[in-house]
Amino acid sequence: MTALSTASWRKRAACRGIDPEVFYPASDEDAEEAKAICGVCPVREACLEHALAHREREGVWGGATERERRRILRQRRRSA
Repeated sequence: MTALSTASWRKRAACRGIDPEVFYPASDEDAEEAKAICGVCPVREACLEHALAHREREGVWGGATERERRRILRQRRRSA
C-alpha cells in the first residue's frame, strides 16, 4: 500500500477525531470500545491490512488486537 493510499483510507476512518488512547488499551479485554468503533468503520479492512503489512505491535487496528493480528498472520502463513 502506498503512502498516498494510506492517507486516503485514514481520512475516511471512523476513529478520526477520537482520543487515540481508546485504541491502545491496557489489555485485550479492555479493547471492546475500540473494536466497537472499528466495527462500523468503512475502512476497517484497509486498516487491518496496513497493520499486518507493517507489523504494528501495539494497539487495535482494523478491529484486531496485536495478539489477534499475530494469529491472522500465522493462519495466512499456514494457508500459503
